Amino acid sequence: MSHAKTNTEAAESATLGSHLKTHLREYGILIALVLIMAFFQVVTDGTLLRPVNLTNLFLQNSYIIIMALGMLLVIVAGHIDLSVGSVSGFIGGLAAVMLVQWGLPVVLVIAICLVCGAAIGAAQGYWVAYWRIPSFIVTLAGMLVFRGLTLWLLAGQSVGPFPKAFQLLSTGFVPDLFGVGKPNVTAIVLGVLAAATIVWLSARARARHVRFGIEGEPFTIFAVKNALVALAIVYIAWLLATYRGLPNVLITMSVLIAAYTFLTNSTTIGRRIYAIGGNEKAAKLSGINTERLVFLTFCNMGALAALAGLIFAARLNTATPKAGVSFELDVIAACFIGGASMSGGAGKIVGAVVGAFIMGVMNNGMSILGIGIDYQQVIKGLVLLAAVIFDVYNRSKQG
Repeated sequence: MSHAKTNTEAAESATLGSHLKTHLREYGILIALVLIMAFFQVVTDGTLLRPVNLTNLFLQNSYIIIMALGMLLVIVAGHIDLSVGSVSGFIGGLAAVMLVQWGLPVVLVIAICLVCGAAIGAAQGYWVAYWRIPSFIVTLAGMLVFRGLTLWLLAGQSVGPFPKAFQLLSTGFVPDLFGVGKPNVTAIVLGVLAAATIVWLSARARARHVRFGIEGEPFTIFAVKNALVALAIVYIAWLLATYRGLPNVLITMSVLIAAYTFLTNSTTIGRRIYAIGGNEKAAKLSGINTERLVFLTFCNMGALAALAGLIFAARLNTATPKAGVSFELDVIAACFIGGASMSGGAGKIVGAVVGAFIMGVMNNGMSILGIGIDYQQVIKGLVLLAAVIFDVYNRSKQG
């Protein structure tokens, strides 16, 4: 009996070890995020996870995370978009002109800006998808064009302030529906519901895999991972509840993350985008309309860049000609740190979000410590390089 038990335990540990080896990249970035947060929490004497700083962390990184969702799809399809920072800055300027100078209603302005963003993405995607012009060249041109158009549109000056309704895009908070105030009970309830939903969906997906005989992650890893994720969500919700509750932008971000995770994991379109990045010729021969899908990924990227530009402008309460400068670098870095492959066909939404948070926590932590922007840039560059080297090394070992 004990001999059989020992054999079972040995088999389980072997399965555990092999699973961790093959998914080293995926778990590595999660562990890296936890370690980086723990490090800055200690060296900043607990400032990092104070409710007010945690709220700022979400507000500061929301637009990067939103753009990273679209950028991941573009990278997975085997392309790149260097124009996202300039497009977000241009859309922020366009919103400012329509709100402040023309006095148009907030809802109409937001709708027009999102359509404009999608149209910009479509214009760039058209040349990439149907004319086969390298996306690097097309979007580099777009980056210069929209940087210049932003300067022209704002006449080189800042435009603001905005109406309160527009500012709520970024600076608003979900009110406490239970009327308690502090702690914000609505934030706690939503946090618990989000944690429960994630665990339930994971358990359902695992049960489906078992039913079809698909080999998934070992139960130990599954249980520990889901328990830690659920605890982290509830704990963050509690911390935010003790301050002002959940920021509106966090709700927007969470809905988008859930939608894009579903799109990439559970839809035919998602699987086809990965197929294009993996081998475009094979995807085309199997009947996939590769041109249309590439075109749509750029349309989607344009719309998300527009949304990010609106949120950034709302947060600053003004549109400036410098808005969006170097955003594209942070967005692309977030995707590559999160496990996306430069050759396409690989990368996950959760990875891109974790990559964005790694960059955000490092920016925030270094700013609290008073580290200069010069050293911050050097450190961020080295982290990106280390992530890519680790990825290449990991792939070569698996190959």
